[in-house]
Amino acid sequence: QVQLEESGGGLVQTGGSLSLSCAFSGGDFEKHAVGWFRQAPGKEREFVAAISWSGTATSYGDSVKGRFTISRDNAKNTVYLQMNSLEPEDTAVYYCAARFTYGTYNTYDKAYEYPYWGQGTQVTASS
Repeated sequence: QVQLEESGGGLVQTGGSLSLSCAFSGGDFEKHAVGWFRQAPGKEREFVAAISWSGTATSYGDSVKGRFTISRDNAKNTVYLQMNSLEPEDTAVYYCAARFTYGTYNTYDKAYEYPYWGQGTQVTASS
């Protein structure tokens, strides 16, 4: 049973930075692509970033391009999301998600494409 656990959320001032981690267990991490999504109160879940199983392909939502960076360490079974220049509009619960995808280098930007989800971590950017 694949399990995901996010950490690293918190309160930060506008313009500040945070780094989120997503720890993967219960499966072969190197055979799973991973994505980050976020959901603010009253809004739909939004795609943030995704990374292929190998780490060679990444993709980003338009609202975070140039500010956020996704990466993974397959030796540590962990995916990271470095968030810079945070804005109040980035305030949300951030979720990581995973799907089996060994053999392709695809990234996935739709929530329904991921069967495994973490519980989420709150990020608040305040002015």
